Amino acid sequence: MNLKKTALVALVFSLSFLAASAQVKISYEVSFKEPQTHYAAVEMNVSGLAKAYIDIKMPVWTPGSYLVREFSKNVENVTAMAGKAAVKVEKVKKNTWRIYSNNAKSLQINYSVYAFEVSVRTPFVDASHAFLSPTGIFMFPENQLATGSTVKIIPFTGWDKVSTGLEPVAGQPFTYTAKNFDILYDSPIEVGNQDVFEFMAAGVKHTVAMYGGGKYNAQRLKKDMPRIVEEATAVYGENPNLHYTFIIHNLSKGSGGLEHLNSTVFGVDRESYATEAGYNSFLGLVAHEYHHLWNVKRLRPVALGPFDYENENYTTNLWIAEGFTSYYENKFMLRAGYNTPDEFASDLIGKVANIINTPGAKIESAAGSSFDAWIKYYRPNENSNNSTVSYYSKGEVIGLLLDLEIINATKGTKSLDDVMKAMYLQCKASGKGYTDAEFRAMAEKVSGISMNDFWAKYVNGVYPIEYAKYFGYAGIKVQNENEGKNVPYLGVATRGIAGHAVVVAVSRNSGAWTDGLSVGDEIISIDGTESEPAVAGMPLMLGKKVGDVVTLKIKRDLLDKEIKVTLKANPNVKLVPSMAEGITADQRAVLKKWMGLK
Repeated sequence: MNLKKTALVALVFSLSFLAASAQVKISYEVSFKEPQTHYAAVEMNVSGLAKAYIDIKMPVWTPGSYLVREFSKNVENVTAMAGKAAVKVEKVKKNTWRIYSNNAKSLQINYSVYAFEVSVRTPFVDASHAFLSPTGIFMFPENQLATGSTVKIIPFTGWDKVSTGLEPVAGQPFTYTAKNFDILYDSPIEVGNQDVFEFMAAGVKHTVAMYGGGKYNAQRLKKDMPRIVEEATAVYGENPNLHYTFIIHNLSKGSGGLEHLNSTVFGVDRESYATEAGYNSFLGLVAHEYHHLWNVKRLRPVALGPFDYENENYTTNLWIAEGFTSYYENKFMLRAGYNTPDEFASDLIGKVANIINTPGAKIESAAGSSFDAWIKYYRPNENSNNSTVSYYSKGEVIGLLLDLEIINATKGTKSLDDVMKAMYLQCKASGKGYTDAEFRAMAEKVSGISMNDFWAKYVNGVYPIEYAKYFGYAGIKVQNENEGKNVPYLGVATRGIAGHAVVVAVSRNSGAWTDGLSVGDEIISIDGTESEPAVAGMPLMLGKKVGDVVTLKIKRDLLDKEIKVTLKANPNVKLVPSMAEGITADQRAVLKKWMGLK
């Protein structure tokens, strides 16, 4: 074999491929001719792909939200022109249209997108504004995800603002550029008359775009939001952004957020800013979503980027990506001064109790919950609480335990912060995400101890949480107030419908579970006393003992039935903290490091 000749051929091929890729140009123009009908009109221009046909594809999901959402269902009227001549368009897959371009050097493709789902992860258009969640708007040519593109927005008459994390094109109003589709798809766009204000933090300009009014005080936010930014940046030692955009939709029932590369989208109850609890909840959302610009966007599981936009992208590490972000939400709120140490500890102890009280936490591991996010987390049913655990909730508790484990093992000199920073720098240097083994290895390197047992118990297993042990590291005594009380319970959750309690959930291994109550059963009476709609007979349990048998008259499928249920003891814990007597120097060191006390 002539190695020199082979190498030369490979080099020529590589350069030819790069040259061909460089010649491909993709641009979009998005307009809103009749926004009250909830449509966005998209003109897509592609040049440099002289082929018999090209396939254009709509993503089926959006990064950060692990569910196949089938965005192509909202696409209509796909047409294409080569010069002045119309060319054939054929739909060949659920999300793929084939354009028979006949080797034309350039194509103009037009289509419209119906956008009327209110969420942080889906496009929405109405007479007041347009929110473009890019994976639901922009189609991509097959095999061109690495190609750059430009996007021009044509605001509807009377709209005068566009807010996005995309880079603007100099001298071209409302025109933006993306180096590749991963960047384009990670850059939502808000179009309308949103209230816009800015602040500087960590050396970065932050833009806040508020849609929908609300009882917020911009001046207060400009003082408080930077404190969160500075605390998050301090963990990693650098802020990777040149600029950052908050797109905030203030709605009558807004909730949640979705992270992006240098921006985020919130749904917020517009009245929530008016109360201290509501305002702190908003700041907590800022802390959560802003932390994502490191944790999951750059410090990421290896499966999450570059993305496959047509299929599920599986990872067992969402308990880190989302759960640790939830844990740090609490830490940043504490460090920024919006929570007290007592509130910080009490909230986390409550989170531990929540996992203990979730039957599904005894069935599904954190790793399993992460892997099955695509089929379970966004598709809950009446039995989900019995069979699954949230990777957010379990991951937050794992973050707490791991933090305390590291602090205790290093006698207060290291913490989970050190693991997160080291893994961020590792991902930055390698240009790729981490594996589970790599993350565990870094935890071991920082702590100086083996993490095999920890991972087996809490990441890959369903071992009971040793809360007394871990909080004990910090000199905090946590007890189960319900221990030994032996309180009887039926084991159902109900909703009042038509004057009666209708079962909406049955707890695994409860009396109701064992003796056959089902979701949908209408409880008419318990031991002859009519059941109140919203309480599932709980007052009727007064005076009862564990082991007593109660008789329920129910309707199931409109038929009368009688079911006898043997009451069991309520297994739920109520955890109550207190400072241990005679706290040691080692415990005090852990407490100080954990809470940042002086």
